Amino acid sequence: MTALVAGKGCPTGLAPAETGGVAQDPAAFVSEIASGNALDILVRGASCGGCLGKIEGALNKLPGVTRARLNLSTGKLRVEWTGPLQPRRIVEAITGLGYGAAAFDARTADKEHLKAERSLLIALAVAGFAAGNVMLLSVSVWAGKDMAPETRQLLHWISALIAIPAAAFCGQTFFQSAIASIRARHLNMDVPISLAVILAVGMSLYETITGGDHAYFDACVMLLFFLLIGRFLDARLRRRAYAAANALAEMQTATATRVSTLGAAEAVRAGDIRPGDILLLAQGERLVVDGEIVAGTSEADLRLVTGEVEPAVVGVGQMLRAGSVNLSAVLRVRATATADRSLMADIARLLEAGEQKKSGYRRLADKAAAAYVPRVHAMAALGFTGWLIFGASVPQALFVAVTVLIITCPCAMALAAPLVQVVAAGRLFSQGAYLASGDALERIAGVDHVVFDKTGTLTFGDPVLLMDGTSVAQLQSAAVLARTSRHPRSRAIVTAAGPGPAAAEVREYPGEGIEGSIGGRRARLGTPTFVGVDNAAPGALWFRIGDDVPSAFRFADHLRPDAAAAIGRLRAMGLSLEIISGDATPRVQEVAEALGITTWVASATPQAKAARLEALQLQGAKVLMVGDGLNDAAALAGAHASLAPGGAVDVSRLAADCVFSGDSLAAVPQIIAIARAARSRMRENFGFATAYNLLAVPIALAGWATPLVAAIAMSASSAIVTLNALRLAGGKRRAA
Repeated sequence: MTALVAGKGCPTGLAPAETGGVAQDPAAFVSEIASGNALDILVRGASCGGCLGKIEGALNKLPGVTRARLNLSTGKLRVEWTGPLQPRRIVEAITGLGYGAAAFDARTADKEHLKAERSLLIALAVAGFAAGNVMLLSVSVWAGKDMAPETRQLLHWISALIAIPAAAFCGQTFFQSAIASIRARHLNMDVPISLAVILAVGMSLYETITGGDHAYFDACVMLLFFLLIGRFLDARLRRRAYAAANALAEMQTATATRVSTLGAAEAVRAGDIRPGDILLLAQGERLVVDGEIVAGTSEADLRLVTGEVEPAVVGVGQMLRAGSVNLSAVLRVRATATADRSLMADIARLLEAGEQKKSGYRRLADKAAAAYVPRVHAMAALGFTGWLIFGASVPQALFVAVTVLIITCPCAMALAAPLVQVVAAGRLFSQGAYLASGDALERIAGVDHVVFDKTGTLTFGDPVLLMDGTSVAQLQSAAVLARTSRHPRSRAIVTAAGPGPAAAEVREYPGEGIEGSIGGRRARLGTPTFVGVDNAAPGALWFRIGDDVPSAFRFADHLRPDAAAAIGRLRAMGLSLEIISGDATPRVQEVAEALGITTWVASATPQAKAARLEALQLQGAKVLMVGDGLNDAAALAGAHASLAPGGAVDVSRLAADCVFSGDSLAAVPQIIAIARAARSRMRENFGFATAYNLLAVPIALAGWATPLVAAIAMSASSAIVTLNALRLAGGKRRAA
C-alpha cells in the first residue's frame, strides 16, 4: 500500500497511525466515474459512529463533493466529487481531524487490522503476567501485619518495577486514544481510564518513595488487564466483520485472458480490462467483467449470479455477467464494462452499504460513552473538592478522586456483551456454527421474519437423477458417455452409476449434448432433438446408443431432508417465512408449496433481493436472510441479520453474520434460540453493571473505599458478569 499521508491517531482504542507528511500526491489514485471523480482512501483509526459522522460531515462540506461514505468495517472511505476540487484537500480534511490516510488496498488493510489485533493480544498477555505477579506481592503485604517497614517498602519497590513498565506498555492503547480524543475535542471512555491509571501509578510511586503503608500498583495492572480483554475481543470480531468486503475486492482483482489486436493472448488483471477488449473464456473459467459473446456457443453456470440451477445455453450476441462460469466450449467475450462497473462490483457496493447499516449499535454505545465520561470526571472532581473543603489533605482527597475513577471504570459494562458473545460463540462452535460479526447475536435474537434462498439452501442445489423408469443397464450405458462431460446433469448420472469406463472419440455440441463411441457404436446424450426423439416431454435428458430405443433421464433438485422440520420449528418460535430465489418460477413454487410457505419471489436478481429486504425492513420487519450464492451476498449484508451454510461461496459465507456447517437446516432455529438466550444474559449483565455503579459511586465518594478496594470491587463486578455469561454454556437444553 502506498502511503498518501499519515495523520494522528483516533480516539477509538485502535493502534494509531504514525505521524508523518505527504508521501505521494493522492491525485495518482483518483479514478474517473460517470458523475465525476472518485478517490478510495484507507482511514486509520476510525471505528466509532462519532468518527464516521465527523469524517463524512467534514468531507461533504468540501466544494463539489457529492458523496462521502466511510465503511467502518473495512476502513475504506470513498469520496466522489465534481469540479476542480484537489484530491489533496480531501486528504488534508481527514488528517486535520486527527486520522491517518493511505491509498486503499483490501489486502494491506486486512494486514493492518491483524497487526493491531496482535498488538492488543501482546498487551493483554503482558498485563496478565504483571497482574498475577503484583498481586502475589500485594498478598504478602496484606498478610504481613507485623512486617517491618523496610520489607514492606522493598515489596512495594518490586511491585513498582513490575507495574510501571507494564502499565506504560499495556496502557498505550488507552493513552494514545485519550490524547487524540482531547486534541479532537471529543472525550471518550479512555480519558478517565488513562487518568485513573496515571494518578494511581503516581500516587503509589509517591507512597513507595516516602515509605507509606499502601501502594496500589495491583489496581493499575488489574484494571488494564480486564479492559484489554474486552478491547481484544472487539478487535477480533471487527476484523472478521470486514473480511467479506475484502474477499470480494480480491475477486475483482482476478486475472483474465485478453486477445490483442494482433491476435496474441495475454494475461491481465481484471482492473486493467476496458470496454471493447476481447476476452478468451476457457472451459471452466469464471468471467471477471460483464461482457457480450462475440464468438462461440457454450453452456454457462449462472448459479452464483442468478441462482438458476440448470446451465444456460449461451451464444453470439448474448450478455454474460461477471461471476458466470463457462462450462462447455471456448468463448470470445467483448467486455462491456470495467471491473468496478460489473455485477460483482455492484454486489460489493451493496455489501458495503449493508455493513454500514450495522453501525447503529456502535453509535448507540458512543452516545452512552459521551454521557458517561463527563459524569465520571465531574464526580471525581466533586469528591476531590468536597474532601478538601471538609479539611482532608491533598493526598487523601486525591485518593478519593482516583477511587471514583477506578470504581466507576466500565469494566463490567464493557465485558457485558463480549463475554456473552465468546461463550455463545463457543457453544455455537461446538455445534458447527461460527459467528463472524461482533453484534450478530443481538441482531439474530431480534429477528421476526426469515427469508430463505432456495437453491443450495432449502435444496441441495445440484441435479439428482430420478431412477423412476430407468433400468440399471440403461444407467450404466449412459454413464460411459456421461463420464466425458462436465455438465451438471452428466455429473448426476455419473454419481448415480459410480466409477467405470469412458467413451472414446467424444465430441461435445454446446447446448445440445455429447457424442461418442461405445464399443464401436455411436452414442449420444443430450436434448431430444439431438438424440432423435420426437414429441418428447420437456425437462428430460435423453440417451441412445446405435439404433436402440432411447432412454430418458429425469432430474430433480431435492429439498434438504430436514427442511420441513426446521421450517416448522421456526414457525413455532413465532417467525414469519418467505423465499426469494433467482431460480425459475415453477421450481420456486414447487419448493414453497412443499414447505407450506405462501410468500415467495422467483427470478430475483441480486439487486432485487437486496431491494426486497430493504422494503421489508422499511415496513418494520427485522429480517434474517439465509442464503449461499454470490447473488445472495448483498442481501446477506443488508439484512438485519444473516446466516449462510458452510458450502456457500466465499463472499456470501463471509458476508453472513453466522456460518453453519453441514447440510442440516436444523442449525437455523438452533442458532436463533442460542442468540435469544445470549440476549437475555447480556441484558442481565447490563442491568447488574448499572446497579453496581449506582451502589459503588456513593461508597467511593464517601471515602469508604481505597483505590485497591475500588480495583477489587471493579474486578468482582467483572467476575460476576463473567459467571453470568458462563451460564449460557450450560443452558443447552433450555436454549434449544
